[in-house]
Amino acid sequence: MRGSAVRGSGLKSIAILGGGTAGWMAAAALAKVLDTARTSITLVESEEIGTVGVGEATIPPILAFNKLLDIDEDTFVRETSATFKLGIEFVDWLRVGHRYFHPFGNYGIDFGTVPFDGLWHRLRAADAAAGLDAYSICATAARAGKFMRPASGGNTPLAHIGYAFHFDAARYARFLRSYAEQRGVTRIEGRAMDVERSHDDGSVSAIRLADDGRVEADFFIDCSGFRSLLIGAALGNAFDDWSRWLPNDRAAVVASSPLDDLPPYTRATAREAGWQWRIPLQHRVGNGYVFASDHLSEASAIEALSGAVEGELIGEPRLLRFRTGCRAVLWDRNCVALGLSSGFLEPLESTSIHLVQAGIARLLEMLPNGEIEPADVRRYNRLMRAEFESVRDFLILHFHAVQRDDTSYWRQLRAMPIPETLAERLRIYRASGRVFREADDLFSKTSWLAVMNGQGLRAEGYDPLADRLPFDDANRMMARVASVTQAAAEHMPTHRDYLDRIVSGAAEGADRG
Repeated sequence: MRGSAVRGSGLKSIAILGGGTAGWMAAAALAKVLDTARTSITLVESEEIGTVGVGEATIPPILAFNKLLDIDEDTFVRETSATFKLGIEFVDWLRVGHRYFHPFGNYGIDFGTVPFDGLWHRLRAADAAAGLDAYSICATAARAGKFMRPASGGNTPLAHIGYAFHFDAARYARFLRSYAEQRGVTRIEGRAMDVERSHDDGSVSAIRLADDGRVEADFFIDCSGFRSLLIGAALGNAFDDWSRWLPNDRAAVVASSPLDDLPPYTRATAREAGWQWRIPLQHRVGNGYVFASDHLSEASAIEALSGAVEGELIGEPRLLRFRTGCRAVLWDRNCVALGLSSGFLEPLESTSIHLVQAGIARLLEMLPNGEIEPADVRRYNRLMRAEFESVRDFLILHFHAVQRDDTSYWRQLRAMPIPETLAERLRIYRASGRVFREADDLFSKTSWLAVMNGQGLRAEGYDPLADRLPFDDANRMMARVASVTQAAAEHMPTHRDYLDRIVSGAAEGADRG
């Protein structure tokens, strides 16, 4: 079977349908790696169509994307009203009144061939280990409201700080638009009304606009949001609904006045029929209540959110409707879907922007040079589906492994069957305390350990490699790790002070180590 053909040698033209975060991330990345004098890049968007904006929090891979674009981080922070993020605090998930922290970075250090997590499980079984947070520089600093970028070199926890950002998604899109247009991307204002397809193989040949305009291209990127005008409506690719595992299908969202203490972490609080996010930015706080409409009315969700927000509301709450799942195919013929057109997983672990970034990275690896190679398409679809499924399983863990039974929502989630891929991970953890990171997993051992432990899972055994160290030596070494971690966190500036230096311009190249 031959692939879809493009004219000439290499792509002469690429069209992106839809702006927002996904569209402008794609445009910026393509403009960075391609010669726009040889390959034209056109982005079509309409000011009439607002962006969804369900999440403004990110995870550490965003640093790699900014590095690809050679973006100065201090400028990025100022232009997007960003704050720094060391992880996520989960409140009331295991049970009401309980909280835990999912940090970036690592827990402790491995001792030669002895893994940290194995040693921690061994000591914990003897009631000799501190809580996991004591061994994490990110968790310890977050609790104290501290932040700094990683120190360069040296045997110190400060060299292992993992971080990401909270930012204003609309300002981020504008920031990337300016970046992309300066590098030759053409923006067309217009609303897509129809899609023309090739008579030869059914690939997309042009987008027709409401004003009778027409945009042709060799290759198309669908960033049209939930409407999925190209990959879904035009090319007919099915949507795999995952609501049997992740039943939340609504989000009430509202902004509020900025927080004085400016915590360097996202907070996710479990509620009656879902969960509420709090994302602190420089100029405001993003708030949202993600919930299941089978268990809570839209009006009740808006009322609950409005009553739970810290500070004064900015504007009126609005409601978003969605389905959780993923397109069966994310690259079809000469079209790739990114962002909401490819699928949606609620922003509990701040993965929405990362999934866009992952799609862009893999597209750049396999960008057609002439005829589209079917093997590239198959590989892209296989890897991106695996990425979505891995995130799906990680999210299900938060909802399924709970002790809560105070509402019908939580009772349903506790009792639901789970994917075998997740069930296998849980069996391994319960038996040995081991957590594994598969080759293409987004989430690290730290992430799985943090959430499994935080959600109340207990290991019956531990990695036998942990027995290599005498118990007293192991106890002394682990105590040393906790002591050094605490001392390192005390050395750090407050998040507010560190950010103020950047915003004022005093941190041009500010303490990056």
